Amino acid sequence: MKQLLEKQRVADAEEQVQKQGLPRHELADTVHKPHLDAMRTLLSRQKPHELADILASLPPDDALVVWELVPHKVADDVLDEVGAELREVLDQQHRSLSLNAFELADGRLKQVAIASSEDLHRVKPIWVDLVDPTKTDREWIGHHFGLEIPDQDDLTDLEASARFYVEDNGEIHLHSDFLLDREGDSRNIPVAFILHRDILFSVRSEELPVFRLQRLRARTQKGYVTDGTDMLLDLYAADAEYSADSLEDSYTALGQVGKQVLNETITDTDAAKALAEIAEQEDLNGRIRRNVLDTRRALTFLVRRKLLSSSQLEDAQQILRDIESLDGHTAFLFDKINFLMDAVVGFVNVNQNRVIYRLTVLSVIFMPLNVIAGIGGMSEFSAMTKNIPWPVSYGIFTISMFLVAWLTYVILRFYEQRAARKKTAGTLLARGGKSSG
Repeated sequence: MKQLLEKQRVADAEEQVQKQGLPRHELADTVHKPHLDAMRTLLSRQKPHELADILASLPPDDALVVWELVPHKVADDVLDEVGAELREVLDQQHRSLSLNAFELADGRLKQVAIASSEDLHRVKPIWVDLVDPTKTDREWIGHHFGLEIPDQDDLTDLEASARFYVEDNGEIHLHSDFLLDREGDSRNIPVAFILHRDILFSVRSEELPVFRLQRLRARTQKGYVTDGTDMLLDLYAADAEYSADSLEDSYTALGQVGKQVLNETITDTDAAKALAEIAEQEDLNGRIRRNVLDTRRALTFLVRRKLLSSSQLEDAQQILRDIESLDGHTAFLFDKINFLMDAVVGFVNVNQNRVIYRLTVLSVIFMPLNVIAGIGGMSEFSAMTKNIPWPVSYGIFTISMFLVAWLTYVILRFYEQRAARKKTAGTLLARGGKSSG
């Protein structure tokens, strides 16, 4: 690790040379990144106590460089292993990396940079958003605002009855699932909300499109939100909109699959691709249904506990009506998915039946040939043709076999065409009967 750090310092010096317009800039470009990648790879293979030993063995400046490369998911465990003095140094750098604080400025939402406790004392936020916070982040924010921030890894462990509740001090806790719709990787991300003294606190494991959208709207539209409860309702409303957009994309994807499946011919390769796409859309539709049901439960809890003002109550009821309209779409998509799945499986069976039919025809054609070939291999045949030269006798025998095979094929084709004509005549007769009726 120390050797990699030394090489990194050399690369940094060469990068400074590049910035000053001096030669050897190409060398700096080629050396700089591999050392960081090598250190990151090395650190990802270490256990928390091993990472703590590495950090403790380095000078403070080098420890900070290495700390930036430590995987975020083990940061809490590493901090528990290091000494108090080093922990304080690392906390100062790691703190507030996942913190977004927002306050109202001229009726619009304004993001405030938080780098220290002094910044928190100066800001009066209505929304504090924590994305994959460490234990230090949660303790820091919780101590400042006087509440306990939950660990995002424990959100899925809560019982359904404990996901929505009100503390004795008036804190409102809601744990909801938000949809993350990515191609090939759709998921429901648990998010914890806490309403404390008109401030909304949100905790989640990763960034979500709904939250980005709401930050953009609140920054650009004056009077869009007035307090933390408004922000919470708008997040739920945006989640319903996001689910509706995902349903529209699912309609489009299934429409394309339907055009492919309902063609007259579909190969087994196309059928496999169609099945994979249908399965993905079925999973997405199920996650959308779960997402809207969870949002409905959260809003119903707020309404029943009378935690909303009259204007907020109207907004909540409108969101509930929007969610109710989505139920019919998810049910329709499930029916469409089942139909397309059955259609694809049916085409696969048809393709398999075609293969089996060809094998059956071949077996019927070669069945009399096997009988004739058995006769030709018997000693009686040799006795019968002893006065005939064997090239002539076996030549006639081979020609006879081909004639029998051809005759068998002609007979099969005749019966097949006859069946097809009967089927066509029946179809035309049925159409004629419908038109006359």
